[in-house]
Amino acid sequence: MVAERGVAERGAAERGAAGGWSRAQRRLHWAGAWLVGAGFVLGFVMVAVPLRDLLSKFLLFQLHKTIGLIVLALVLGRLWLRARRGRPAAEGLSAREASVAAVGQVVLYALLLAVPVLGYLAACTAPSGIPTLFLFVIPVPSVLAPDPGLYAVLRVVHRAAAIALVVLAVGHALAALAHHWRGRPVLRRMWRG
Repeated sequence: MVAERGVAERGAAERGAAGGWSRAQRRLHWAGAWLVGAGFVLGFVMVAVPLRDLLSKFLLFQLHKTIGLIVLALVLGRLWLRARRGRPAAEGLSAREASVAAVGQVVLYALLLAVPVLGYLAACTAPSGIPTLFLFVIPVPSVLAPDPGLYAVLRVVHRAAAIALVVLAVGHALAALAHHWRGRPVLRRMWRG
């Protein structure tokens, strides 16, 4: 029974890989890309808002946190779908290009998971003790107590990881465009399937 299920799952993954990215995989990819970009820009805007505009600052921070939690959920969904469906073969890529793309994908996924988790932990340890409100109303419990020293470290690491994520994502997008201009179907398959 277990062996049959494993064979069926491998068959589904191979069919998914042969047929291209599923609609769900494509939608999660593009939604995540837009949200990462929005969260990145918002991160710099929210810290630039002066403390005298406390309500705006609070709302921007809560929006940033909400985006981070949504990105984390989307990435977990993408990983689940990828485990179930597989991924399309790297058509038209050399072995070296396929290898570089695979390493880049692993690092992208690692950062897509790490950045929201680091942001959440930074919010937990923030000395202000302001709660995280998902969608502005649902309280998210803190797993750590406020700790100014740990917060200072987590904040810097979260920012550095977010910058690395965006730089890598821009490189990923530029590589997809370069492949597209060379007539390779990489971008087209993620856009239309």
